[in-house]
Amino acid sequence: MLGFPKVGKTTLFNILTGARVAVDKYAGGKSQPNIGVARVPDPRLDRLAALFKPRKTTHASIDFVDVQGLEKGEAKDSLFLADLRNVDAIAHVVRAFRDPEIVHSEGPIDPKRDIGTMETELLLADLDVAQRRLERLQANLKKSKGNKEDELELPVMRRCLEALEAERPIRELDLGDEDVRKIRGFAFLTAKPLLAIINMDEADVGRFPTFIEDFGLRECSGRRNMALCAISAKVEEEISALDPADARAFLEDLGLKESARERLIRAAFDLLGLIQFYTVGEDECRAWPIRLGTRAPRAAATIHTDLERGFIRAEVVGYDDLIAAGGLAEARVRARLRSEGKDYVVRDGDAIEFRFNV
Repeated sequence: MLGFPKVGKTTLFNILTGARVAVDKYAGGKSQPNIGVARVPDPRLDRLAALFKPRKTTHASIDFVDVQGLEKGEAKDSLFLADLRNVDAIAHVVRAFRDPEIVHSEGPIDPKRDIGTMETELLLADLDVAQRRLERLQANLKKSKGNKEDELELPVMRRCLEALEAERPIRELDLGDEDVRKIRGFAFLTAKPLLAIINMDEADVGRFPTFIEDFGLRECSGRRNMALCAISAKVEEEISALDPADARAFLEDLGLKESARERLIRAAFDLLGLIQFYTVGEDECRAWPIRLGTRAPRAAATIHTDLERGFIRAEVVGYDDLIAAGGLAEARVRARLRSEGKDYVVRDGDAIEFRFNV
């Protein structure tokens, strides 16, 4: 999680992960990042657990990293940004709340400006990395020290550098899987999907449906591999202190169908192109997140690599069919449980048992 100072990053981190990190932790200077785990809310898994009554129920989870607030002009030489280079996506917390006692480091409240400023900071950090790598590649090839991989990487790195020089993030380039593999080791920040989290006032909760228009963010919302989500950390703090029944009533009073935690995690899943399949039984019901488009053997590897190596087939039943049948045995009787081979593309909500031999 990234953002300028005093925008609500650590408050949101605590809400998502259940941590109790002091919100002024970074006030004294440099510090290690906060790292926490958020369980993915999953009504489907809860219903499967109610059906199978397993000894253990395991939800999917998301790891969050909260780093020190970034001041404008610091990105190129920032050491703590290194903590974000290995994440799958970046969540940029953007201030939209008003509080005269908390001075915003960037001046008047302006989410559109802050999104653009932070993007520039990340572009500059990546530009430095790309320039140094391109110089190294050219030097290697000129001295005949380069290999075939260097020759293949050179045009990809040139494309990245050209985009960065044109103030265009790498995430917006049309790169193939092989191109992405060639630059993966450099962990470009602007190559990562970006979720902009607009942190609004409690009084502005009713503006959630129109926040994109209200803050002039329509162009941002249409950019490739970028998503926006409106929250109020102040409201979520209050909700987190309530029991589930009171929290639900509070949300309803505010006209909200779900908490920010639920909306943010769903937005992150969508941005990363993730779906979930399930394994079910008396021992455990568990959710497994995978990329959309994943074939059965690769999905099996998320459980254990032996399942992919010795994959024979997948016994699959869709979530709705499984619930309607009331169990695997009846699903088989109804011909809803089917065998799928190596080319089967796993669907969101599939309940799967993998057959393998090693």
